[in-house]
Amino acid sequence: MNYLSVENISKSYGERTLFENISFGINKDQKIAFIAKNGTGKTTILNILNGKDQPDTGQVVMRKDIRIAFLSQVPDLNENLTIEESIFASDNDTLRVIRQYEAALLNPDDSDAYQKAFDRMDQHQAWDFESQFKQILSRLKLDDLTLRVSGLSGGQKKRLALAMILINRPDLLIMDEPTNHLDLEMIEWLENYFAKESITLFMVTHDRYFLERVCNEIIELENGKLYQYKGNYSYYLEKKEQRIASENASIDKARNVFVKELEWMRRQPKARTTKSKSRQDDFYVIKEKAESRRKENQVELEINMERMGSKIIELHKLHKRFGDRVILNGFSYPFQRGERVGIIGKNGTGKTTFLNILTGTAPPDAGKVIIGDTIKIGYYTQSGIVIKPGQKVIDVIKEFGEYIPLMKGKTISAGQLLERFLFDRKKQHDYVEKLSGGELKRLYLCTVLIQNPNFLILDEPTNDLDIVTLNVLENFLLDFPGCLLVVSHDRYFMDKIVDHLLVFRGQGEIEDFPGNYSDFRAYEDSAVPVKQASAEKTSWKQQQATGLTSSEQKEFQKLEREIRELEQKKSGIEREFSEGKVADADIERRANDLQAVLREMENKELRWFELGEKAEG
Repeated sequence: MNYLSVENISKSYGERTLFENISFGINKDQKIAFIAKNGTGKTTILNILNGKDQPDTGQVVMRKDIRIAFLSQVPDLNENLTIEESIFASDNDTLRVIRQYEAALLNPDDSDAYQKAFDRMDQHQAWDFESQFKQILSRLKLDDLTLRVSGLSGGQKKRLALAMILINRPDLLIMDEPTNHLDLEMIEWLENYFAKESITLFMVTHDRYFLERVCNEIIELENGKLYQYKGNYSYYLEKKEQRIASENASIDKARNVFVKELEWMRRQPKARTTKSKSRQDDFYVIKEKAESRRKENQVELEINMERMGSKIIELHKLHKRFGDRVILNGFSYPFQRGERVGIIGKNGTGKTTFLNILTGTAPPDAGKVIIGDTIKIGYYTQSGIVIKPGQKVIDVIKEFGEYIPLMKGKTISAGQLLERFLFDRKKQHDYVEKLSGGELKRLYLCTVLIQNPNFLILDEPTNDLDIVTLNVLENFLLDFPGCLLVVSHDRYFMDKIVDHLLVFRGQGEIEDFPGNYSDFRAYEDSAVPVKQASAEKTSWKQQQATGLTSSEQKEFQKLEREIRELEQKKSGIEREFSEGKVADADIERRANDLQAVLREMENKELRWFELGEKAEG
């Protein structure tokens, strides 16, 4: 059954043509993702579908009496209403019946009104509907229905808009980046809901796990043409690579992007279904997987960043709270060379506050942040970049730097970096005010990277970026030799980029986990709960609650540091061998050095686990 047909639509702005003679259809039960580069017309097409914009030519034909709902990136809500009033303000007859019934429950003395409300619930078969909509509100954490919309955070407004749509069960749901501003728990719930529900979807999203697990068709707009793929994200990657190969065998570089992406998708971490034998076995398995992922990357861009000294960044007993909400409670952490740390946690647990304390833009209540003399921080924030009127794209980036130095005396100029992030030479001389939201984010990323930091901090870098740009960013970060600290709700991005996680549980509880996001989810779902990987990284109260004596706690912390140092020594020796830097005469000596490091690591890790088991009591 066809719900909607797009027939030969075109759209231009002045001399710029976004697309011409585009046609496609949306049928019942299809779950379609619409993919295109930033600035090529994704949002325009969504606005044409929901009636907020009109095509220059062509038409959109909808089935009679079809109910369509649109979820925009910024929900259009009445700020004066409460959550409850917003939900019941729709034209849904069943919702009105439920509201009358709940009002009757509050007035038990009026038995006639109660009986009438009860009968109407039966007539409209509203009992199951009531149960479902209360479940949706619960899962979206909309518990206090008296809160006014004007006082809600961006994430709460997005959840309210989602709840209003899901409760009303439209025939066709059109969504623009549905996972933006949702935390990981909400994203996974929404993904599971859409995967199992019989609902027709048309969405723009950069969330590749969402594309993989929810969508059964992908439509791509590229260079003004539409390409349709009857499958999920893996299928799209495979067929797109084949299409590019058949169109032009000489563009190997473009093909390689999709070949690499497909290879990664096929070996992506899967949740383990067996129960964990022991914490020690799980720790080693996950740690080994995290290390192997980094070794698999072939460096294509040898960045010659500024040298890092022995001291990177050290956090000493940090405390931070806002009223009753505790963000940090005696948190300590010594960053090491080359660390690639992801930060995850529910909205409101203090992830961005933590980054602001780390970078000195917000003070801690107590404790110290010590930054090494050689550390140069690059900080990509959610607030974006401030643009001066009349500036051109190339002028913006040159204010921050002219080039990034590479090995062997080579460089990447500001213009070459912009090209790498999909700003061609013509686009570089456009005025910045012409850029789309996603293009502005791309430009902001380039201004941070051109400064050649050796400690890179990214706060939600994937929001508003298209999938092609995400591939470019991921490849750049895989080649980045410095420290990397990332806050992101993009599970795919985190899986690909980080080696271990800081998990913000709320109220000052922070866990250090040795793996990426999918490893963490599999470990969480196994029989053994996630434990702290280091006593040094627990709060002061948690340390006191362990079964260790004061001297054992110090030994535990010391072992953690020593094991990290040995891991770096091991990696350094292995790198010498893999890069052919060991002279023939030194091979035996360096091999013996490696064996000695491995033996020492094994002894220290055994003692570390022994103390860890005792700490768990």
